[in-house]
This record gives sequence, C-alpha cells and structure tokens, in this order.
Amino acid sequence: MEAWITWLIIILILSFIEIITINLVTIWFVASAAVALVVSLFIDSFYIEFIIFGVCGFVLMILTRPLLLKLLKIKDKEATNLDRVIGMNAICTEEISRNKVGEVKVDGKRWSATSQSKINVGDEVIITNIDGVKLKVKKGE
Repeated sequence: MEAWITWLIIILILSFIEIITINLVTIWFVASAAVALVVSLFIDSFYIEFIIFGVCGFVLMILTRPLLLKLLKIKDKEATNLDRVIGMNAICTEEISRNKVGEVKVDGKRWSATSQSKINVGDEVIITNIDGVKLKVKKGE
C-alpha cells in the first residue's frame, strides 16, 4: 500500500476521534499527518515520515494549544440563579449541624443547607459552595 494512502487513513481516523471527543486532543496530529502525507509524496522512508509526524504534532500542540484554549474560553460567564448565591449572606431558618440538613433563606428563597459546624436559627451564614441541591454554608463573620 502506498504511504500516502496510509497517511490519509490516519488523517480520517484522527479526524473522527476529534469530532467525537471535541477536546482538542488529536487536531494537531491531524495537521501533522497532513504534513507527513505531503512528505510521503517526496520521500520513500516511512520512518522519516513518522518522525516528522510525531515532531510536527508535538510542536504544533505545544505552540498553539494555550492560545487556542484562551480563544475558546467564554469571556463573559453569566452567573445563573444557582451560581450567584455563592458568597452571599443568608439567615439560618432551621438549625444546621454536621449530620443534619437545615435551611437558610437567601435572596428571598429558602434552601436546604449543610455545614461543618452547628448553626442556630437566626444566625447569619455565608454560602461557600453548592452540592447538588443543597447549599454549603459557614458561620458569618
């Protein structure tokens, strides 16, 4: 089988993997396989083509991945109703302890809440995280 056909098959396989994963894992090796395909038209040594494929893929990944990830990052992440309560102050409406889920009121809504320490009704708390549908809180300062 001709070397260029081998490289074409490799390009198709790597492209399929990239389409399935969408994690920018094989895209650089698709490009380097294309370079190796072109090189295979002029050089008959598969070993040299494979070395060019590997080196070109790693160089492309090292040089372009950080830039590409930066470009693809969402710049203005808008907080959802769930995200925006993190860091807010709330009032404990039902006692919370290590082994007991309690309740807090934040932004006019009541939420189930857990804590590593005991929190009494009426205490002010700070929301630190969200675990499923429960808020994780700590005593306010």
